[in-house]
Amino acid sequence: MTTSQEDICDGQRVAFVPSPSDSKVGVSANVESGILPINGLRHPPVGDTSGWYIWAGAELSSDPDFFVSMHVVHLQEVRPEIMKFLGLPPGWRFLKAGEYEDVWFDASLLRVDQ
Repeated sequence: MTTSQEDICDGQRVAFVPSPSDSKVGVSANVESGILPINGLRHPPVGDTSGWYIWAGAELSSDPDFFVSMHVVHLQEVRPEIMKFLGLPPGWRFLKAGEYEDVWFDASLLRVDQ
């Protein structure tokens, strides 16, 4: 049984906010490597972006070139196991490490003064 984006949102009692397949996510260069955990956080969408930033490994780099742009449809091809989280609304995070999964709200992601 697969869990849908709507199921994840229902389980957290939050609104489903889709990430259209033609919208962009910021991904680290190592996201295709198989390194765990996979982390994601969602800022409010702007323009053609989904607001999602996704990286592999425990550390989030402050390097301005750490994230590159990728369309959601291509992320589906390289990391299908995280697609179920992409309906969570802005302000939410996820972590996936094998069978372990966690999602939580982080209000700091909604601040515009960052």
